Amino acid sequence: MLRFLGLVVLGALIGGLAALAAVGFVSAVLWLNDLLLISPRGRMMFAHPEALAIATVLVPALGGLVVGQLHRAIRERRPHTPADVIAAVQTRRGRLPARAGFLSAVSGLVSLGAGASVGQYGPLVHLGATLGSLGAKLLKLGRSDDNVTIACGVAAAIATAFHAPLAGIVFAHEVILRHYALRAFAPVAAAAIVGHVIATNVLSQGALFHVADTAVPQPWEFAAFIVIGGLGALVAGAYMHAILAVGRWAARLPVVPSLRPALAGAALGLVALWVPDILGMGQETLRFATIEGAFGGFELVIVLVLKLTATALCIGMGFGGGVFSPALVIGTLFGALCGTLIGDTGLAGDTFVFYAVCGMVAVTAPVIGAPLTSLLIVFELTGSYVLTTAALASVTLASPIAAQLFGRSLFDIQLANRGLDLSAGRGRALLQSARLKHLLSQDCVTLNPRDSIDDAVASLGHHGHGEAYLVDDKGRYHGSVTLADLEVMRGRGQGQRRVRDCPRTPRPVLGPEASVWSAMHQLQDVTGEAIAVVDDKADDAFLGVVYESSIARAYLQYSEELRREEHGTG
Repeated sequence: MLRFLGLVVLGALIGGLAALAAVGFVSAVLWLNDLLLISPRGRMMFAHPEALAIATVLVPALGGLVVGQLHRAIRERRPHTPADVIAAVQTRRGRLPARAGFLSAVSGLVSLGAGASVGQYGPLVHLGATLGSLGAKLLKLGRSDDNVTIACGVAAAIATAFHAPLAGIVFAHEVILRHYALRAFAPVAAAAIVGHVIATNVLSQGALFHVADTAVPQPWEFAAFIVIGGLGALVAGAYMHAILAVGRWAARLPVVPSLRPALAGAALGLVALWVPDILGMGQETLRFATIEGAFGGFELVIVLVLKLTATALCIGMGFGGGVFSPALVIGTLFGALCGTLIGDTGLAGDTFVFYAVCGMVAVTAPVIGAPLTSLLIVFELTGSYVLTTAALASVTLASPIAAQLFGRSLFDIQLANRGLDLSAGRGRALLQSARLKHLLSQDCVTLNPRDSIDDAVASLGHHGHGEAYLVDDKGRYHGSVTLADLEVMRGRGQGQRRVRDCPRTPRPVLGPEASVWSAMHQLQDVTGEAIAVVDDKADDAFLGVVYESSIARAYLQYSEELRREEHGTG
């Protein structure tokens, strides 16, 4: 009980730190946007049009140049994102590196301050997670507690940024932990509440955006909201795949990776000379898109397409930042377009804001893989049950369609491209990430192919094994033989023949970087004692064996660890 209460207190402390960091981050971004003439207010107050045009192109380009240099100090040469947080928690592979986390936050701050079309919630989520992981490291907590403190930092960041503590709690469980263990719920809730209190009362940081409903939709409009959900899933898929496609294209460019963000910034600035709405987070664009008549239908199409393209270009080319904020803007523009088209028919009443919000959640929920979080954000920002119900109608179709066609979220797609598939559940992902190195054993019989069959039988009998592995003088693996096959040859009077003349038993082999999951699959084709581990990159060097019993014990161990973590007993 004392340990549990201590974890709750620690969650509250981490929540406070994450909230302060989030408020400072957002304030710094807004200050930079005004200073560097990115925000509409800063642009309107600047009295020199020619200089403004030059700044519009130069500021994102120079920001990209700074970001590229920052990424050179990160081991992966890229900013860390919520996908890295998910991977660390789901695989229990270790704590988040503090240095890379803080550099990624600075990268996001510079990117957003310079007007890159990226989001602020990704950097905030990762920064909160890094603070939580750092707290667990300083207190020398175990892996399960580390995962909880990471979730506390994430929940506080979302609660602070969105003015939505319930959404922060659910996001941490829905996206990061992917379970609802009571042991984790209390610390995460404490962190979100502290973050919310700091944001609203201590520092007077208001909601980042606010939507208020004005009417009650007609019954037939809920069918329209469901259709918007289905179409929104396709928009979300186009958004996600555009980001991934630009990333693949950028990797083939004959340009140094550290210079790619500068190229993207210059291109963004040139387009922004005509459509400045694509600069930055798009917070003002989002607000205007919820107001009927603020944009015409053609303007909505132009801004939507350009915002989607600009975001894909910025993130794919290496700017630091998230995908959440642009998804909110793109979804709101899409919903506003649907509302405008339906409004032109004269069938709808004063329900334009419903279409905008339904489009927002229909696009955002599939991108981040968090339909419940998206709904709670709507409810906590508006306090409207009717508006939340309309959003629910859209999410009902959007999330399943997107999951079937594209994947659970952009984060999961990115992790799958890195070799971590979360689609089959956390247990499988953990086994796929667990390496066999600690299961490797040298307790086996190795024979030289030139050894006689009589000597081989004697060696196996002495060591009590039923199979041996053929390894030459250079340490290269040449297959395996069983005691039964050797005895058959000796019974035929062939005891003086060489082991290499004995029939080989066809067996799969594993590489040194193989996972426990792949080893379990290989066991389906193995009837002997163990599987040989061979390094094909080192001329088939024999490294040892992994016994079937060791693989089974590892599977049970990892399963038990997950069970204890998710059910609050460890």
